Amino acid sequence: MNKTIAIIIIFTVLFSQSGKSQTAFHNFGNVQIHNQGAMGFHTDLQNDGNFNQNLGLAGFYSIADPLTISGTKIPRFFDIEVTVDDHLFLEINTEVTNGVDYLIGDVITPRLNPNISLDYLNNAVYALEDDLRNVDGYTSVNSDQSFVFPIGQDDKFRPLITPAQPSVVKFSAAYFNEDPNFPSTFTNAFDTTLFEGIINQVSTEEFWDFDGKNPTYVTLTWNQESQIDNLVSDVMNLRVVGWSKTMNKWLDLGNSSITGDINNGTISSVEFTPEDYEIITFGALIGSDGLNVYNAITPNGDQLNDVFVIEGVELFKNNLQIFNRWGRIVYDAENYDNSFNGVANKEIVGTQGEKLPVGTYFYVLQLTEENKSYSGWIYLTY
Repeated sequence: MNKTIAIIIIFTVLFSQSGKSQTAFHNFGNVQIHNQGAMGFHTDLQNDGNFNQNLGLAGFYSIADPLTISGTKIPRFFDIEVTVDDHLFLEINTEVTNGVDYLIGDVITPRLNPNISLDYLNNAVYALEDDLRNVDGYTSVNSDQSFVFPIGQDDKFRPLITPAQPSVVKFSAAYFNEDPNFPSTFTNAFDTTLFEGIINQVSTEEFWDFDGKNPTYVTLTWNQESQIDNLVSDVMNLRVVGWSKTMNKWLDLGNSSITGDINNGTISSVEFTPEDYEIITFGALIGSDGLNVYNAITPNGDQLNDVFVIEGVELFKNNLQIFNRWGRIVYDAENYDNSFNGVANKEIVGTQGEKLPVGTYFYVLQLTEENKSYSGWIYLTY
């Protein structure tokens, strides 16, 4: 029979938390949970020693009081089991290298200090997460694998998903069930009326804080409580948007793929660098119920209305045709880029390459992948 000898210096102390005394497992020395071993904490853990060479299970159990992990040295566990009715609070980073089982209750980290989080290392995983069992606050991942952040707030599980990475990188994230205009833990507000031209509206229901130095795309999730129907009637017009740190407004982060419907679904951004943005959330493409078209063209060189502008058209594969009043095509463009300046590109009685006469014209815009079409009139003058 193999025997393992460990030198452990442990003190059980009393301290006050939330106005009442409670015992704590206080480690000043060296503690190790060996392979196949298990240690159950029915009291708080205060770690000021070495507790980072673990290969077994650390369980946190309480049905009456909250539990807290604190101290000056980061504990690193192999497996963690959480069964705490009244929350497991982290006052120090806590690392896991294999897995977490969220059996009862959630893990709460201090939102005022995003550097303190539940950290998943070495492609660690988790199970049994839901609205009542998640990380209420910040969690991080060090991995090259796709990761679904088990984050939420106010009994809402609202994961954010990162794809597989070319190398091991670190990202962290937290979900906020808050209006970006009135954030509770940020020093500045994020005005949802300030956005770039192709955005029409920004969600006031929720947002995520997503941090990292490496470019990536992300996938956000929504459900009926997200009220996506207040933003768009067609989820194809939904966007991921981020508050730019340098421009102090919301910028479009794209819609590279989308699943689901107005009530439940996911949306993926294009690639961006998380540290360039304070927070991210949902936005609506301008003209969500019909692209925003500027009908007047005055190509006289004054740089005002010199071209026919359809805001947001560059985001879609499209075909634009412009007709004169007799129904003959005077202009045809695949993937129109807001460049029509009153010059025909179709041969109509010698007009190709020449300015069209003043008058009313008609356009038909086909969004080829969305199987949608728009039509209307244009007034051309000089």
